[in-house]
Amino acid sequence: MSTRLGIGVLSFAHGHANAYCQQMLGFDDVRLVAAWDDDEGRGRACAERYGLRYTPHLEDVLDDPEVQAVIVTSETHRHADHVVAAAERGKAILCQKPMALSLTDCDRMIAAVERAGVFFEMAFQMRQDPVNQKMKELVDAGAVGRVGVVRRRHCINVLFNEAFVNGPTRWHIDPEQNMGMFMDDAVHAADWFRWMLGDPVSVTAEIDNILTDVAPDDTGVALYRFRNREMGILFNASTTLAGENTTEIYGDRGVILQNYGDMPSCAMPRPPDAVPLRLFQKDRASDGWQPFPFPIPKSQGERIAAVPRPFIDHVRFGQPPSATALDGRKSVEMILGAYRSARTGRRESFPISETP
Repeated sequence: MSTRLGIGVLSFAHGHANAYCQQMLGFDDVRLVAAWDDDEGRGRACAERYGLRYTPHLEDVLDDPEVQAVIVTSETHRHADHVVAAAERGKAILCQKPMALSLTDCDRMIAAVERAGVFFEMAFQMRQDPVNQKMKELVDAGAVGRVGVVRRRHCINVLFNEAFVNGPTRWHIDPEQNMGMFMDDAVHAADWFRWMLGDPVSVTAEIDNILTDVAPDDTGVALYRFRNREMGILFNASTTLAGENTTEIYGDRGVILQNYGDMPSCAMPRPPDAVPLRLFQKDRASDGWQPFPFPIPKSQGERIAAVPRPFIDHVRFGQPPSATALDGRKSVEMILGAYRSARTGRRESFPISETP
């Protein structure tokens, strides 16, 4: 593909659309063409900011021959309809997380993408983080031996933010549009666990409102078991004011520690010599902690901005997607299983059915 890739935006409901557009303005192989939003004020303002043509009619974007790819950043419960419509028009698709709120919708999206043969990628920025990529490299290479326990925190503090709770982003806390904050945000960590350890076999979870009552839930802890008996502890809260230690990977030959890996931790002041990743190995115990001095993002926005480039390369050059439609479905299934366990008080096994 020698010409610039024409991009359309399907809604600015999700704020990540702004980060994606801002980043793509600097790409010389991309042209931002058109945007649809059913909130005309929001849509016009964002379209003007990024040089897009605004339209209140969805089909104007989907039927535009200058649009070869779309970013689906609408409310979560609308992803399925928008992805199916885009696939039927032959558009490549970058879909915001979570993929959908039900496995039925995920399957509908997968069928449409496969039927049309279009490029599709999930927007999981954790897979683009160099520190996360290094952790996966170390685990896959056996740097810690057999993995026993992994704890991963992926937290935000948005439920303490009045503008988030009562502003235009309020749809995030509507159970019909987004289910709950654990679905909205823990899906990142669920994908990370599966990327790191493979498919889980079961989950036990607690998900509830602990510090607030403005959303369906504000905190969750899920314990996943994986095929090689590993335990994965996923901690997610939307009320975390600060943090530091983000990931712990314990094996029989070593330990990996990651700091500054989520929103509360990377936004906090830190020592000038802070190191985001360290490795301890049993057969090199005298070396102590081996540091990997990667740059530490100043905000989670830097990680979010890393999403568009792999998608563009996927479409333009046929490079494998960083996260597929199946990856999107599996992460939703992991979260739905956690919700079911929290509701029933039982360990839930995978795969799960759509209804209890």
